[in-house]
Amino acid sequence: MIRSKAILDVEGRIIRFEAEGHADRGSRGQDITCAAFTVLARTAYECLASLPGVEADGIAPEPGVLRFGVRRYGEGCVERAAGIADFLLAGISGLEREFPGAVELSIDRFWRE
Repeated sequence: MIRSKAILDVEGRIIRFEAEGHADRGSRGQDITCAAFTVLARTAYECLASLPGVEADGIAPEPGVLRFGVRRYGEGCVERAAGIADFLLAGISGLEREFPGAVELSIDRFWRE
């Protein structure tokens, strides 16, 4: 199973994202669930990291492990960054529904008081 966790700030932007595991729905290199998850997560990271003024880092130290975080967001990118987070979480949630038992997503949100 791919277990993932997203931590969002009060604006709905990703602060930290972690994923580990394999969907085990096909042989290595042939698992469409793993491939879809990987494309979603890596593309979200690349999009966030390319926003003006963003300080982000990511690591994929071995197959089946991906982590990234954003230390700082630049001014004027709140909506775009929140939209990237929405896209990633909607995509992973869709995989979770379509492939039960293969993908798990938890989300921690920081809310304004």
